[in-house]
Amino acid sequence: MNIMIIGSGGREFSIGRVLKQDPEVTNLYFTPGNGATTMLGENVAIKDYEELAQFAVDNAIDLTIVGPEGPLTDGVVDIFKARGLVIFGPSKAAAQLEGSKVYMKNFLAKYNIPTARYIETAHIGDAFKFIESLSAPIVVKADGLCAGKGVIIAMSHDEAKVAVSEMLSGKSFGDAGLRVIIEEFLDGYELSMFALCDGKDFILLPAAQDHKRLLDGDEGPNTGGMGAYAPTPLVDEIIYEKVKERVIRPTLLGMQEEGAPFEGVLFIGIMVVNGEPITLEFNVRFGDPECEILMPLLKTPARELFYKAATKELDTLKVEFHDKYAVGVVMASKNYPYDNSVPAEIVVDEIHHDEIAQNTHIAYAGVSEEDGKLYANGGRVLVCVGVGESIKEARDRAYMLCGQVHFAGKKLRTDIAYQALR
Repeated sequence: MNIMIIGSGGREFSIGRVLKQDPEVTNLYFTPGNGATTMLGENVAIKDYEELAQFAVDNAIDLTIVGPEGPLTDGVVDIFKARGLVIFGPSKAAAQLEGSKVYMKNFLAKYNIPTARYIETAHIGDAFKFIESLSAPIVVKADGLCAGKGVIIAMSHDEAKVAVSEMLSGKSFGDAGLRVIIEEFLDGYELSMFALCDGKDFILLPAAQDHKRLLDGDEGPNTGGMGAYAPTPLVDEIIYEKVKERVIRPTLLGMQEEGAPFEGVLFIGIMVVNGEPITLEFNVRFGDPECEILMPLLKTPARELFYKAATKELDTLKVEFHDKYAVGVVMASKNYPYDNSVPAEIVVDEIHHDEIAQNTHIAYAGVSEEDGKLYANGGRVLVCVGVGESIKEARDRAYMLCGQVHFAGKKLRTDIAYQALR
């Protein structure tokens, strides 16, 4: 089978890594890929989606997997399907669940899916009035795509008003912030849950927990994610069933009603409040770094999972996971998330310890390659992943690997999975 992966991050590298280990996968392509994906397959430098679809035809690509949200909201799936190509991901219409937070919140309300009390508006007066009706902290969200950074947790009414003003003026997020959502803050614990969907059926993957804040103890600014672990002991079968019945099934039925059946990965940001799962947000692709820890837990070939979801055959697949835990620790560049960083050479020590060699790996993201050397390009550079029989064993192994990786200005949290281990 020939497979192409659209994207350039650690998420796409980790999907490619498990596919590379599959003897049924003949050729693997990444577009555009990164400096390390050439270890796994061939990078393709085609930006135009029509040209990319023609490349897929010319190279007998059996399956295309879309990683990031941008191509999905741009409609790459529709372009490929018009050529009769098999592609994993939602249509442009279905991708609105992430492309517009206003669409998503109104969808939740329409189909009675539990979510926080909110208002969506482009009017500053209405926004300020609703802010005054809430107790701090207050959540302010830009409507459009902001690379995972368009959510502000305001600790006071004044801070919320400043955030709204800067979004509506275009100062914070440009056009993505010209319509905003303000919602009540929910006090509980947050989970990342992923359902692979084929429009009608779905498979729910083990729940993960992400660490969004830059610094230990969940301090500092929000980021795209500084680490994650799965499965989390904070979820039991009761919560899984509630999410299936109250969130996923109504969403799939609702999207059918909207004329945009949902195919691909439905990421559900959940806040559990007094044992009840409340939907914070939807994304229409794997989270990053959650994808990096879910892929090594998958026992069923990833090829089968993605292909059957893309061809509406999930009901014919029995999915199995390894009875293990995975922890991923993000290494970021010196100035992340504030500014760009100067490229820095990445040096990985030769690993002599069997425990590390057999139970850890690196998922590369923000890297380039020059003369056989990898360089940290800025942003989130890579993820050190450890797998073990317990969360502690997986975490310890991930941090052992972190100790083997060096580049100038490397930045990481030292407390990933602390909520499960305290």
